[in-house]
Amino acid sequence: MRRDSLFYQLFAQLPQTLFDLLGRDTPQGYRFDSVELKQTAFRIDGVFVPPDPSGTVYFCEVQFQRDNTFYERFFAEIFLYLRLYRHTFSDWQAVVIYPHRQAEQVSFEPYEVLVNSHRLHRVYLNEIGSLEALPLNLALMQLMVMAEAEMPAAARLLAERTRTEAVPRPEVIIELITTIVLYKFTELSREEVLRMLGFTTEELKRTRFYRDVYAEVREEVYAEVREEVLQQGLQQGLQQGETLVVLRLLRRRFGELPAGLEERIRQLPVHQIEALAEALLDFTDLEQVFAWLERSP
Repeated sequence: MRRDSLFYQLFAQLPQTLFDLLGRDTPQGYRFDSVELKQTAFRIDGVFVPPDPSGTVYFCEVQFQRDNTFYERFFAEIFLYLRLYRHTFSDWQAVVIYPHRQAEQVSFEPYEVLVNSHRLHRVYLNEIGSLEALPLNLALMQLMVMAEAEMPAAARLLAERTRTEAVPRPEVIIELITTIVLYKFTELSREEVLRMLGFTTEELKRTRFYRDVYAEVREEVYAEVREEVLQQGLQQGLQQGETLVVLRLLRRRFGELPAGLEERIRQLPVHQIEALAEALLDFTDLEQVFAWLERSP
């Protein structure tokens, strides 16, 4: 995954981030979009489209590598968009996000007037403030550009802030923190990252990762047992399906299960199967599964 795609995920999930970056009140109704300009090979990845034609359209670009023709391309894309979609806005602004000043192109000619105008805002992430002081959505930008050695501690700090601060859509913040860390630590699974960051079972269950994986396993299992459900009766078939969901989730985490353990799980009543499905999120090894079974009435 390219780093700039992480920024565009953040803008798509939390569009107010752009306006926080500019130090402005967030207007209502803006939609973040990626717009293909069909008459050319141009594509603008970051466009904040106003809700009505009286608003301002914002163009946003993330630029992490120095490109001494960047402004030529960027302004060409902008002015083509202005020509094609003039009926959709009344004014325009542009934002370029750099990791630091050294990533910006050296010469601005012949676009110096535009570069230095009120229409272009240049943001240097190493100058916007500290993780502790920034709003969470802007702190996520800082996290994206951190060195690998610093990232785990910084990510845990941001994870803790999602618990202690009044954060809109905390599950989105959790998902974005996890995705950013995965970008750096490709050898870790998403679940390992979530655990490394200290997220609780309830926080895990609110993430798209948990919902997707659990839904995927349930769909796989129910596709296999659907015929048996019809033949055996609804209640018995559904109980068998829940048991298979738990067994498959355990295999995904710990590999093949001992035969005795699998048999014990198959003998559990439906209410214990449901309890085990939630409890296994906290297990780190099979010994904890055995211990849970011993404690369960």
